[in-house]
Amino acid sequence: MKQKLFILGLLVVGLALLLVGCAAPEAPECPDCPEVECPEAECPEVDCPECEACPEPEACPEYESVLPGLEAAFMGSAHAAADTEAFRHWDGDDPAVIPTYCAKCHSPQGYADFHGADGSEAGTIEADVPALEVQGLTCETCHNRTVGKKTSVVMPSGVELTDLGDESRCMECHQGRQSSVSLEGSIAEAAGVETGAEADPDMVYEELGFANIHYYPATATKYGTMAKGGAEFAGKSYDGNFAHVEEFDTCIECHSPHTLEVKADGCVMCHGDGELTSYRMLSSAVDYDGDGDIEEGIAFEIEGLHEALYAAIQAYATDTAGAGVIYASAYPYFFIDTDGDGAESDGEAAYPNKYASWTPNLLRAAYNYQMAKKDHGAFAHGGKYIIQLLYDSIEAVGGDVSAFNRDDHGHFKGSSRAFRYFDPGTRHDGVVGASCSKCHSADGLPLFAEEGVTISQAPSNGFQCETCHAGEWPGRYAFEAVTFPSGVTVDQAEGDESTLCMQCHQGRTSGADVVRTVGDAGDNDALEGARFSNVHYFPAGATRYGADAAVGYQYDGKEYAGLFAHVPGYATCMDCHDAHELEVQEESCFTCHAGLEDTHDINMAGVDYDGDGEVEGLAVELHHMEEVLYEAIVAYSIANESTNEVVYKGHYPYWFAANEGEDLVWSPTLLRAAFNYQFAHKDPGAFAHNGKYIGQLLYDTLEAIGGDVTGMTRP
Repeated sequence: MKQKLFILGLLVVGLALLLVGCAAPEAPECPDCPEVECPEAECPEVDCPECEACPEPEACPEYESVLPGLEAAFMGSAHAAADTEAFRHWDGDDPAVIPTYCAKCHSPQGYADFHGADGSEAGTIEADVPALEVQGLTCETCHNRTVGKKTSVVMPSGVELTDLGDESRCMECHQGRQSSVSLEGSIAEAAGVETGAEADPDMVYEELGFANIHYYPATATKYGTMAKGGAEFAGKSYDGNFAHVEEFDTCIECHSPHTLEVKADGCVMCHGDGELTSYRMLSSAVDYDGDGDIEEGIAFEIEGLHEALYAAIQAYATDTAGAGVIYASAYPYFFIDTDGDGAESDGEAAYPNKYASWTPNLLRAAYNYQMAKKDHGAFAHGGKYIIQLLYDSIEAVGGDVSAFNRDDHGHFKGSSRAFRYFDPGTRHDGVVGASCSKCHSADGLPLFAEEGVTISQAPSNGFQCETCHAGEWPGRYAFEAVTFPSGVTVDQAEGDESTLCMQCHQGRTSGADVVRTVGDAGDNDALEGARFSNVHYFPAGATRYGADAAVGYQYDGKEYAGLFAHVPGYATCMDCHDAHELEVQEESCFTCHAGLEDTHDINMAGVDYDGDGEVEGLAVELHHMEEVLYEAIVAYSIANESTNEVVYKGHYPYWFAANEGEDLVWSPTLLRAAFNYQFAHKDPGAFAHNGKYIGQLLYDTLEAIGGDVTGMTRP
């Protein structure tokens, strides 16, 4: 019995010794996890319920040699520069305190309080911080258990950015202090209307004042319209999160979290040697600022537009707002131009009169001017978003944008509906579904190429290099075949990489879907519950392969053209289209088609297909046949007793009942015609991809629906 008690006692003492380092008798506490990699795998783990098995600093033999270097790096950074304006701005105030609305980012106490490190509710700061106590930020500002669990950030717009990592610590302060939401709210309030869009954009409102986004708003730039940090104009669409490339996509992947310097060595791998401001990607082959140079860095494109905006702001302020304006790099930034010289100033002393003649459009433009100016790394954080804001601002204040360009080419046009259609707040609410992700997300096509499946993806800001490129640069994903919506599979021809393009440019439905919908119904019978089958946008591959892909609705007893091979050297997608700009490389076309200046004028057969008595370019001939078909569709829908009058609109679901409020009723004849009309309509390059096939579909459809084909010629 005594032996058992002795052994039990030893176990109790041993357990107490294990716990003593983790738990004080009254209030158990665990040491913070160090933000360094433990150099030896055998370092013991802290055994506390409050900790997530992190190594003890004292247990890592190299920890003490690593920490001084990190501390020294941090102490030389702007975050620790206690003698700078960011921390000394309030010293002369009475009382000398940092207000709660500034303390989150200008004091370690406020940052900790905001995150609930003091036990208070997260997201609020309960008291001003004594200014003289603040000596820059500290290691503990970012390195503590409370902030370490941070995975989201609420932007000034109210939008919450989620699923973040350690970069969220940076984003809490580098987000700006204003947004499109707050700006439009101020405009609405000053104008006495419900929304900013209802205010007269060119009227001076006495209650309006300049709104400053604040310094270094990198997150607002990077996340674009998803954060609503810029002054976005009604009716315009903007780029979302600039994802860059894997491993260089977050604050701390591109910047040292301690020195804050850019990790420039990582940039060299793709961008080569040179200044960061000289960088631009192949996906940005657009002359945004109209100076004729598409080799200069995006930073200089932004600079050109920024200068143009300042000139437009000054002209508008004088001509429309009634008072000249000048910008100075000090609060309140915009002043009355009392000297009339229009030059910027480094301070406010020469311009003591704060500008007050604000119209909604002038305020939006000035806000965007300031946003571009206050994010010195805007070209890298989200240059396309800034370019769009500057372009729209110039346009809004009456500047000439005819020489400028707002957006990238299609695959990289992050502002387009093809990519923004899936954002939070849309009908898809932040999810690119499995049926869309292959072609409408940056990661969908690579997944399909590697795994043969499609799953839901997050919204993308256009494609990335890795969307098409795989293996050794500049290698691309290769597909042995493409399966069209009709179920027909076409093998890749030797040396033809078009199967990569055609994974998306193939359409999404086919004539076979129409056949299934129609069933055994009579041609002019009403189809109960039938819906229009949309081939989708730019089905160029389906057009090019014609009857070999069988995507169009092909009428029984008719023969249709198959693959249009054109001529060697100009027979594939990438033979004719630049892989990045997507534009047709037209110059080479006129080697054979001499005497012409536009590909739309080409008509190799010299036939008057549309029967108007004039031989025009094939594009024009087909377009006219398409117009005649639309008229015939409308006429049929009125004349047929089973259907009601239809009208075509350029948005989903495309075909509507002409009488508002009525449900559209389809017949087999009407549904077939509508499908082929949409097929021709949604491939603007159909005349070049396979004009013969499209012409045959249009002719046969016109004939089937009772249209007049007298004088027309079936290709």
